Amino acid sequence: MLRFAAFSFLMIAMAALCAPAYAYTVDTAAKQAIIVDAGTGQVLFEKAADEKMPTSSMSKTMTIYMVFEALKDGRLKLDSELPVSEKAWRMQGSKMFVEVGKTVKVEDLIRGVIVQSGNDATIVLAEGLAGTEDSFALAMTAKARALGMENTNFVNASGWPDPNHYSTARDLATLALDLVENYPDYYKYYAEQEFEWNGIKQPNRNPLLYRNIGADGIKTGHTEAAGYGLIGSGARDGRRVVVVLNGMESMTQRAEESARLLDWALRDFENMTFFKAGESVEDAVVIMGQAKQVPLVLDKDLVITIPKYSKDKIVVQAVYTGPLEAPITRGQDVGKLVVTLPDQDPMEYPIKAGADVPRLGFFAGTVAKMKLFLVQKVGL
Repeated sequence: MLRFAAFSFLMIAMAALCAPAYAYTVDTAAKQAIIVDAGTGQVLFEKAADEKMPTSSMSKTMTIYMVFEALKDGRLKLDSELPVSEKAWRMQGSKMFVEVGKTVKVEDLIRGVIVQSGNDATIVLAEGLAGTEDSFALAMTAKARALGMENTNFVNASGWPDPNHYSTARDLATLALDLVENYPDYYKYYAEQEFEWNGIKQPNRNPLLYRNIGADGIKTGHTEAAGYGLIGSGARDGRRVVVVLNGMESMTQRAEESARLLDWALRDFENMTFFKAGESVEDAVVIMGQAKQVPLVLDKDLVITIPKYSKDKIVVQAVYTGPLEAPITRGQDVGKLVVTLPDQDPMEYPIKAGADVPRLGFFAGTVAKMKLFLVQKVGL
């Protein structure tokens, strides 16, 4: 018999980045957008999040990601000096103003890319790591695939316009989440508000850093084809959120929309844990076993990002076919936990047996079968 065990209280959900978004009344002027809770991976809002789009200088997030990876692996050091080629020096657009024929420390180049959005600095780093910018772009795309960014292709290190250089809001969120999680020692550069190089002081172009809403990154971008975009991240009360917006009409609109949505995501949601890994969700009836019941458990903590004002509308059900028949092995899949939030498709998570239940011996098993038969057929 299929069993449904309903709960009137909240549970958790380790939702993937592709989980359906909350259908609330928030919207945005951005053409492409996504907001993700970094702790649970749940999507709080999305709009054309899988639509391919030019990524402009937001592409530099992947360039810096690969620099951070090289630093962590020991292939590069912060005080390493990289030469400035003529190609880097001649590069147009936003600039750090490096000088041809000289060398620049990696740490200064990182700041030149993150704070000043220097196209010239990206080429110095690309050539320093891969020999040529073209080779580096191939490595960028390979890394994107390894991170699960299936709708992304890079042809340069800076995001310079090219029809074959593109990504999606969801892919850029995937990159940002991995960056924050795996490179905390270097992520601090994204919060710096200004950097001076070659006698020129430039402010960080990320408008979120000046709003006092918990923002500490990540990168803006703009081209005529892409419009104004931003990968943003911020934390409040132990929760982190990543926001990706693109296709806005002006710097002002980018600043207002990104601040409004980041603040909404940090203010109106919370993460709650209702089951720990191994904690009993329910005790299921067992037949033909040396125990009459077995606990049903989750193998991971169940944590869900919930809207603060909708706790009483969350429904959780343990669904399995019961009674369970022995033998049962600890860790055996026996059903699923179904979590339904307001205006969202149900999310499902496997529930497992929390203990071994050996089968009864021959004599005891025969007696149990007879009792079961009488209950099922005779109704005794």
